[in-house]
Parts: sequence; C-alpha cells; structure tokens
Amino acid sequence: MTRLGLNLLTSEPSARDGEVTRTLVTGKGVRVERIVSHGQASPEGFWYEQAETEWVTLLAGRARIRIADQAGEFTLGPGDTLLLPARCRHRVEWTDPDQPTVWLALFVDGDLKAP
Repeated sequence: MTRLGLNLLTSEPSARDGEVTRTLVTGKGVRVERIVSHGQASPEGFWYEQAETEWVTLLAGRARIRIADQAGEFTLGPGDTLLLPARCRHRVEWTDPDQPTVWLALFVDGDLKAP
C-alpha cells in the first residue's frame, strides 16, 4: 500500500494567489484531484467543457457553480456533491474569499450514474 502523506484538509496549500490543483491518484481512465480555491472564480465568459465525467465534493469552504442552459446557480458547502457529465458546460461563479475552499474531484473517462 502506498501512503500519500497528505491530509486533505490540514495540508492545503495557500491559494490566495491562485487556485492550487494536485493530482492525488491516476489510473486507466480515472483521475482524482484535490483543488484549493480562495476567492477564485472562472474568468468572465469561460466555461469548462471537458471530455471526462466529473464528480466533485466540497470538503471545506463554499462555492457557487453555474451550469449552461440551467437557471440559477448551485451553492455548495462542506459535504455537498455535484455530478457533471462529460461535455457539461459549467463554470465556477464564486468561491469563498474568507476561507479556503477544498474540492475533491473524480474524473472518469466514461459515464457515472447516481443510484
């Protein structure tokens, strides 16, 4: 067994100067990342539209996500999850500027389905 030597919450880097992404594990068609934001948002007019399915959970902080062609935003707090199918256009509208927002993101080549 390989130990990462990382606590997802207490080992977060400072993200005040820019979002910090660390790939934790990878495998055939799968990747897990820890992302730390601190007041960052997607650039104006920018939309993520990746080929992978993404399942994300917020471990700490707060964030708001907008999904194209859907009214309103999704507000996420600790423990909240969101499933973003491949090619789902989305953007980060806001992350808390007063505390780190820690995300755990699972990227999969293929579909994921909620039970």
